[in-house]
Amino acid sequence: MVQIVEPRHPVSLADYESVADLSATVRSLRQEAESRLAGFDGRRLVMVNSTAQGGGVAEMLPPLLTILRELGVDAHWLVIETQEQAFFRLTKNLHNLIHGAGDPNLGAPDHAVYDRVSAENAAAMEDFLQPGDVLVVHDPQPMGAGALLREKMDIAAIWRCHIGLDRETAETRAAWGFLDPYLKPYDHAVFTAPEYIPGVLAGRATIIHPAIDPLSHKNRHLQVHDLVGILANSALVKPWGPVMSPAYSEPARRLQADGDWAPATEPEDFGLLFRPIVTQISRWDRLKGFFPLMEGFVSLKHGIEARTDLDEHHLRALQLARLVLAGPDPASVDDDPEGKEVLSELCAAYSCLPPHLQADIAIVSLPMSSKENNALIVNALQCCSDIVVQNSIQEGFGLTVTEPMWKRAAVMGSSAVGIKQQIRPDLDGLLIKHPGDPGEIADGLDALLSDEAKRAALGRSARQRVHDNFLVFAQVKSWLELLTNTTAACWPNCD
Repeated sequence: MVQIVEPRHPVSLADYESVADLSATVRSLRQEAESRLAGFDGRRLVMVNSTAQGGGVAEMLPPLLTILRELGVDAHWLVIETQEQAFFRLTKNLHNLIHGAGDPNLGAPDHAVYDRVSAENAAAMEDFLQPGDVLVVHDPQPMGAGALLREKMDIAAIWRCHIGLDRETAETRAAWGFLDPYLKPYDHAVFTAPEYIPGVLAGRATIIHPAIDPLSHKNRHLQVHDLVGILANSALVKPWGPVMSPAYSEPARRLQADGDWAPATEPEDFGLLFRPIVTQISRWDRLKGFFPLMEGFVSLKHGIEARTDLDEHHLRALQLARLVLAGPDPASVDDDPEGKEVLSELCAAYSCLPPHLQADIAIVSLPMSSKENNALIVNALQCCSDIVVQNSIQEGFGLTVTEPMWKRAAVMGSSAVGIKQQIRPDLDGLLIKHPGDPGEIADGLDALLSDEAKRAALGRSARQRVHDNFLVFAQVKSWLELLTNTTAACWPNCD
């Protein structure tokens, strides 16, 4: 019932060290590992989550585990599996409840399906684990299995929560009340922000920020030929001549006016390389704020002709601006059954727009059959965007903010806690207070589209902010400290 995943990541520490602005950071990381890992010798680290692709956790684990291995940690990755779709519907609801949304009416049938799937996966994981292992469980899906194993085996267990809300509501109380019995066996927990830590975990939780890999396909620097080639190969732009590499087997697909899907260059090239482009790339999730973002963009377009405050450049920018709403093919993300429903609702809203506004908005489904191609497509889309938006109603952290910040994009985010941890207002990007307010969204887009120099300044500061705080090396350092402290606490008499 569990899948063993090999964390394939082709980049070595030497590769990072060869990059001028990363070399000092890598040397510091090596020194940290050498001083800490003596107490971890002979133990294994086993990380568990619920999907091998799609979402931030699945993207973070390969570089994290690969670097830990190179530093000397015997690290492994397991993915839980089940055929019970009711389990993933439940855990998606728990995810939403922790964010303050969803149905708080959880009862005996919910516990029954959670306990049943947890027991099945715990039995399968037990065959892989051995005494002395440190088990790190990511998010609510595998939490129950990890709790059962901690009670049964001589292992240490850490729960890593990537989500949260900075206030208590009926929804959050329902979620933490449901999860409380499964939390108690864990030795420690890890959160993204102190505001997210529930009372049951007070005093036994650590803050570790998620991070990006600067040399991954999604975040590496793209030369002009690479950028244009990726857009052409994925059918996001029409090539003007021969392209060196072959077209991807599965193109990006764009919603058409008649409701069908076609390559994203249909019915015409969208203008990614020439027009001012506003982009949001996220999973299809109601909490990502796709609907008010589209409404805000429509409001911005509606108001152009009546305005008398626009100089020629500003007017031209507003007239030519286009919006890209992109996310993964929802059929490819196993643990998110809500994705298809949200995308369908977004498509229905798009179909109600007049043709001239439909022409200025592209809803794009990104192929997931190749992780590498998908990452390169996201990279290229972010690089050719003048503004990258993350309009989340709630956001645990938001690597979709970190990524464009690293690429020096002008980023407009909501004031969700995870995003506020990254963007310092008017220094690294723009924050809006009410992500559900189309008028405020329109004003934010207008301010950024009017001022090219401001966008450039925000991008420069954002890049430095990520370099100093949100690259994978900082995350690895934090995990090294937590792993050695946890093993010392669980086995105090071991040398």
